[in-house]
Amino acid sequence: MIEQFVDIQNPYLRGLAVFFIVFIGIKVLGFILQKVIPLFTSKTKTDLDDEILRRASKPITLIGLFVGLRFAIGEFNIIESVEATLEGVFLTLIIIVSAVLIYYILDAVIVIGFTEFGKKSKVKINESLVQFFHSIVKIIVYVAAFLIILQSWGVEIGPLLAGLGVAGLAIAFALQSTLSNVFGGISMLLDKSIQVGDVVKLDADTGGKILRINLRSTKVLTFDNELIIVPNAKLAEGNIQNIALPEPTARVVIPFSVAYGTNIDKVKKIVLAELKKIEHFIEDPEPSVKFLVMNDSSLDFKAYFYVDSYKNKLGAIDEANTRIYNALNKNNIEIPFPQMDVNLKK
Repeated sequence: MIEQFVDIQNPYLRGLAVFFIVFIGIKVLGFILQKVIPLFTSKTKTDLDDEILRRASKPITLIGLFVGLRFAIGEFNIIESVEATLEGVFLTLIIIVSAVLIYYILDAVIVIGFTEFGKKSKVKINESLVQFFHSIVKIIVYVAAFLIILQSWGVEIGPLLAGLGVAGLAIAFALQSTLSNVFGGISMLLDKSIQVGDVVKLDADTGGKILRINLRSTKVLTFDNELIIVPNAKLAEGNIQNIALPEPTARVVIPFSVAYGTNIDKVKKIVLAELKKIEHFIEDPEPSVKFLVMNDSSLDFKAYFYVDSYKNKLGAIDEANTRIYNALNKNNIEIPFPQMDVNLKK
């Protein structure tokens, strides 16, 4: 076929001529991909075609280069075994780059497709779910490419796949905990019980912000700026408190005490007025001050109010304590502390 286009008797010159033609063709293809086609894709409403074109340009160029080299090798008079090996190498490279190209395209479809769907439907897209599909696509494409490469080198993959099926059962038993973590991660992503950015409490002493949900584990940044890696199965099966759900608002509870003999209504009025001055305070639900316990040496109250976000809760606690303390002192209301009177008798 090549001889129809390159009528050169010397095989080495013919091979170089084939490579030169391929090189020119690649340059033309690159110009079309980078300069011509973008003129049309830039006029569409979606960014998907632009992103696919941007990602696909280099792999397509490399595929053209390897195809050209494979044909050029065929024009040289070299030992058949060497020629067959070189052709196999170039075919392997073509399969690898083709797998990368397919992965780039599918990844662009997943990322851009989910993003544009979210914008059109006004639905918040779970970034962790996108990353999960991203990982699954990568595994499928590269495993398929690996099997095709084995087949291209004459390896029978039928028995290999059958053997993998039997081995897969043994592996599944050996990797029970890993698989449970994977399915735990999938269940969390699908029911949206925990998402990246949420603040959770893992137990009474441990909590933090969800940084990333991977296939096997979830990364949590604690309030002490320490990174905890938690198996997904533990999160899926355990009792995890998600502070961000069902709403971002948060209730703040401030306990305080006053001395016996203090006017109860006056205390409630003063504290309620101070609560409404707190930054990020919200009116609904309404704040309240409850007189709860007549203790041994104090009258115990709790002030309840809400802030607009759980992220502002710690600052609101600090401000509320400061305001209540200063307001009680300003109004000459005694704040008791534990004490004991000792009477000596002779």
